[in-house]
Amino acid sequence: MNYEEALNYIHKVEWRGSRPGLERTFELLRRLGDPQKELKFVHVAGTNGKGSTAAMLASVLETSGYRTGLYTSPFIHRFNERMQVNGQMIGDQELADLTEYIQPFADSMEDPPTEFELITALAMVYFKRSRCQVVVLEVGMGGELDSTNVIDTPEVAVITAIGLDHTRELGDTFAKIASAKAGIIKESGDVVIYGQNPEAEEVFERTAREKHCRLYRPAYDTLRTLSRSLRGQVFDYGAYHGLRIPLLGTYQVNNAAVAITAAEVLARKGWVPRRSPLPESATRYNIPPGQEGAVTHDSLFLPKQWCGNPIHWLRHLEISQQRGDHRTGHRRHTSGVPPY
Repeated sequence: MNYEEALNYIHKVEWRGSRPGLERTFELLRRLGDPQKELKFVHVAGTNGKGSTAAMLASVLETSGYRTGLYTSPFIHRFNERMQVNGQMIGDQELADLTEYIQPFADSMEDPPTEFELITALAMVYFKRSRCQVVVLEVGMGGELDSTNVIDTPEVAVITAIGLDHTRELGDTFAKIASAKAGIIKESGDVVIYGQNPEAEEVFERTAREKHCRLYRPAYDTLRTLSRSLRGQVFDYGAYHGLRIPLLGTYQVNNAAVAITAAEVLARKGWVPRRSPLPESATRYNIPPGQEGAVTHDSLFLPKQWCGNPIHWLRHLEISQQRGDHRTGHRRHTSGVPPY
């Protein structure tokens, strides 16, 4: 099987559509030896900002020395962008070989998987074969019944800003949509939420209590914007000073705070190094354009102490730009209420 044949198989008409339920994904993964059970995850759901948040966290983990997988959707330029290891997308022939391997398992299922379910299973096999130590997994739609929700309790579950998305499938209120996205909250886990939507927060708080989880929110009261211009924004957040993002809008700074909060949770669990005293220097992360909302090729500056070696990250950024690597970008925020 070559690359074009693999894409034709993945995108063929029979797979298209979205059908509720995780049974098909579980069955396909079982036939493939349950690769997801040998991996650790950071799970990211939400309406807005989940793609860029997932990509930021993947870079934090990679720079901390871990072989890191990143699963995102949709892709911007090439299908291969959907699964990456240490910032490099899956190769054409590797994708073809994996698809050829999975094809007989999928074809033999009485109830065949949807396209997204097939791709998710393919990614799990890819990350296992790539010997990933951790995978940042972006939800496709919703959470509870999304095909990525076949994992055990993740290292941290992150739920970004909630809006009225996919109302036909998820419901027409913030509470209903939050309930679907709260499905990624697993027993005794750590959860970071964007907040700022009381109706959604009530759902997340209740689910976290029922699942005996620790719930974290960004400390928006410590967030202070220092300057704004067409080049972006400079802000302080808690003990971190002079952070810069090349994106406009208050919600963009809030999204950066979500990523920082999740990284701090990972630091407390030993995934990310923490240093004292807090250095003033920062590292950068590239956010490419998405299909909706803000568009930028510039960099997001984030604090050094939970990013490992900043020189490594800067070098990684430069190499990524030379290679033309791409990641899923940022999407527009649906307005909510002021932060607590």
